[in-house]
Amino acid sequence: MRVLGLDFGDKTIGVAVSDPLGWTAQGVEIIKRDNPQEFKKCMRRLTEIIEQYTVDTIVLGYPKNLDNSEGERCQKTNVFAKKIEGRFPKIPLVLWDERFSTIAAERALRMADLSHNQRKSVIDKMAAVHILQGYLDSIQRSPERNGEKQYE
Repeated sequence: MRVLGLDFGDKTIGVAVSDPLGWTAQGVEIIKRDNPQEFKKCMRRLTEIIEQYTVDTIVLGYPKNLDNSEGERCQKTNVFAKKIEGRFPKIPLVLWDERFSTIAAERALRMADLSHNQRKSVIDKMAAVHILQGYLDSIQRSPERNGEKQYE
């Protein structure tokens, strides 16, 4: 099982991937976009990554507001999600609440004593790691994943 985690932004897409057992997330890269409306180049790169890692699930960070409402960032993310679903129809796409992922990534990078420029160059990739790790942790805790029967 390999899961791909994405942190979608206007200019970049942070990319992370799980280990084969689905326990940990590792940062892969940042895909840069010159134009917020341009998706062809990033879709080509995502195709390469999905094939390279044999991805079977995609987790896309969903940037809800603190009050749980959906703003402009969610609308843009939904457009990108539709493009992913159209390009990779056989791979399930999960929208994952990404509130605080960038803050958590920033805090971790500050603790690592990286300069502002160093943090800026990797923040989106680290946010993708936080998004993906949150998802992986949630499925590790799920009763079905642990062989327990789930009751509704």
